Amino acid sequence: MSLRILSPRLPWNGRRVVLGVTGGISAYKAVQVARDLTRLGAQVDVILTPTAERFVGSLSFEGVTGRPVLDHLFNSEGAALHVRLGREADAIVVAPATADLLARAAQGRADDLLTTTLLAARGPVILCPAMNDRMFAHIQVQRNLAHCRDVLDYRIAGPGTGALAAGEAEGEGRMLEPYAIVQHVGRALGESLAFRGRCVLVTSGPTREAVDPVRFVGNRSSGRMGRALAEAAWRRGAEVTVVSGPVAVEPPVGAQVVRVATAVEMRDAVAERIGSADLVMFAAAVADFRPQETRSAKLKRSIEGSAFDLHMVANPDVAVETRGARKPGAFVVGFALETEDLVENARLKLAAKGFDLVVSNRAGVEGSGFESDTNKVTMVGPDGSAEVLPSMDKDAVADIVLDRVDALLSAR
Repeated sequence: MSLRILSPRLPWNGRRVVLGVTGGISAYKAVQVARDLTRLGAQVDVILTPTAERFVGSLSFEGVTGRPVLDHLFNSEGAALHVRLGREADAIVVAPATADLLARAAQGRADDLLTTTLLAARGPVILCPAMNDRMFAHIQVQRNLAHCRDVLDYRIAGPGTGALAAGEAEGEGRMLEPYAIVQHVGRALGESLAFRGRCVLVTSGPTREAVDPVRFVGNRSSGRMGRALAEAAWRRGAEVTVVSGPVAVEPPVGAQVVRVATAVEMRDAVAERIGSADLVMFAAAVADFRPQETRSAKLKRSIEGSAFDLHMVANPDVAVETRGARKPGAFVVGFALETEDLVENARLKLAAKGFDLVVSNRAGVEGSGFESDTNKVTMVGPDGSAEVLPSMDKDAVADIVLDRVDALLSAR
């Protein structure tokens, strides 16, 4: 998966990233990493090791970054190229990081441009392991990985579990997908004091209330806004938990996801976790009502006839019913989808539900709300003032919301 809308944005925009590529079959994925980082506004310098060049060519990287590929320790840029790269890079990411690279990095080797640049690095280093599952499980690989993480303070992104190279079946050792790697780079570049180490709880997606074993009452929420909020908070250094209803979108990178189906299940999951959350964002579209009775057998027209009555009862209000369990001093953001009186309804929710900020948008507007990559929202602050934002992608909306949270927390 690639980023939904690729355009220059923080924390990548204007930053310098060194992408080291080593000799593994997943090296082809690094081309997408380089492309996405570049389109997000980063200046990307690619270092190819000699073995990496057996898997992917330099022209591919030059085509997506617009910059020459670096592959020799000594070249026309001078013998101190590695020192300049290490000093000027805001982050260094190695993808894939093979077992050989992990060994050389752990030992402090300096036998090519990539390892010498690692030794000269001033900014964060992210290693993305990729290898056969049996190799990854080897005790020496694990020791090298632990040394890189615990002694050298390198960040380890992955590996994932899934299909490996042809003939190797599945297992732990698969390199993370390019989108996830880009998010890990974003966290390395975007951590802030306001969010680092904070616990953030996000509700996301719809709820489904069963009518019978095959039918449910629900809504069209895709979970994209909740995912964007979770990833934005994680990039800033928070520890994020998402309580999510049934969604088809990929889970947010870096977050722990708790799956639920109904409003009651969401309330219970939130109640269990809200007491430790410094920031809570209620972005889920929770069904206000549920069938009073769930049929045990499938409803059939041959039995029910041309019509049947479905009696609905109120669902719990997740935000209200978990209010008493909130951590003292927690900052709480509510989301509201309205068909009328957008600002006035948001102001009512501020008081009724104990929110510190309400993000509201109008239903039925093209390019906004459910099943859309973009959103047009109005933020209503604790004093009732309203700020109308232009239509933008949901990742951008999430960052603006968290900027506002940061400002309001600082003003407390």
